[in-house]
Amino acid sequence: MTAIVAYARVSTGQQDYQTQVDRLKAAGATKVFTEKRSGLDGDRPELARCIEYVREGDTLLVTKLDRLARSTADLYKIVTQLEAKGVAFKVLDDEAVDTSTRTGKLVMGILALIAEFETEIRRERQMEGIAKAKAEGRVGGRPKLVTEEVEATMVRLHREGVSIRKIAAEVGFSKATVQKVLAAAQEG
Repeated sequence: MTAIVAYARVSTGQQDYQTQVDRLKAAGATKVFTEKRSGLDGDRPELARCIEYVREGDTLLVTKLDRLARSTADLYKIVTQLEAKGVAFKVLDDEAVDTSTRTGKLVMGILALIAEFETEIRRERQMEGIAKAKAEGRVGGRPKLVTEEVEATMVRLHREGVSIRKIAAEVGFSKATVQKVLAAAQEG
């Protein structure tokens, strides 16, 4: 037995998803997962529950594409998960997005290519930024928190026989950090 399962989302607590729910039920949805979360939020527990809930032969229905996905890449990832489960995907406000039809599959294929293109563009920009920073003498990554002075203090205290726990308390770092610094000092 197949079912139409729906997902409705609004971005803020002040917004109401009832209009979406009413439209989805009018279109035949028997179960609707609802969520009040920003579309930029990667952690959408109700969406995860919805994707876990759907079964082979079901259809996942949303009112608009942006209610489901944060980006083209995110959309493609979600639709790929659905396809792996044998679940179709439809958008009420855009009939072209319907993976139960040949045309809908074509549209999703085009969206997948766009997602790949966007990822490549983003990667190129990132690499250009890294190269520029290196040329300007800036090094990436987090700034080093344990200064050479603090390292020297750790080594000196250790040589004086102070326990790692007491060294950690004195310098304000974890025991693991102190152990790492001391191990590096022994190697170097």
